[in-house]
Amino acid sequence: MDVDPRLYEQIAVNDNDVHNIIMSYLVHNCFKETVESFIACTGMKQPSDYLEDMEKRKRIYQFALEGNALKAIELTEQLATNLLEKNKDLHFDLLSLHFVELVCSRKCTEALEFAQMKLTPFGKEQKYVEKLEDFMALLAYEEPEKSPMFHLLSLEYRQHVAESLNRAILAHGNHPTYTAMERLIQQTTVVRQCLNQEHAKDGPPPFSLKDFLKS
Repeated sequence: MDVDPRLYEQIAVNDNDVHNIIMSYLVHNCFKETVESFIACTGMKQPSDYLEDMEKRKRIYQFALEGNALKAIELTEQLATNLLEKNKDLHFDLLSLHFVELVCSRKCTEALEFAQMKLTPFGKEQKYVEKLEDFMALLAYEEPEKSPMFHLLSLEYRQHVAESLNRAILAHGNHPTYTAMERLIQQTTVVRQCLNQEHAKDGPPPFSLKDFLKS
């Protein structure tokens, strides 16, 4: 049987804790205007230096999301020195975004030259070889968006890279890489899974956020 929802009502929740969870989500995702409104409505203390940092992260995120990876790299190096030098996986992903933009713009010669200069050196490590092959294969198609590697041209791929970059910048500044809301959901899911495994058929079913929100 699942947990009786009425038991939740016995747990007191502090408003300040809820406010901090919401603030964590807003700051993490660079919703500056909403943060300002939320602070004004709740009277919360303004996070130190949050405005400048948030605005810079937002610009970097947007550039990466739009495929303007070179500008994202430039601003990242200004905000988080040596981050990309230490995080080669992320650096490769950002450079690949620029390569993809060149391919999508049908600038194949420029894309090939860029790959030879910036991406090929990554091929010295085996873990990048398959990725390089997938990206280079895009050049073989007149319509790369219809190729088997079409996902590399998608908004979802750019969003994945942009979110990874945002988390890396936060970690570089010794900030949490996940919001408090995400960590709560992750912890709840793991606890419910452990309970389910421990009690087998008598335990609660695996946690489903979708089902929980419907309850």
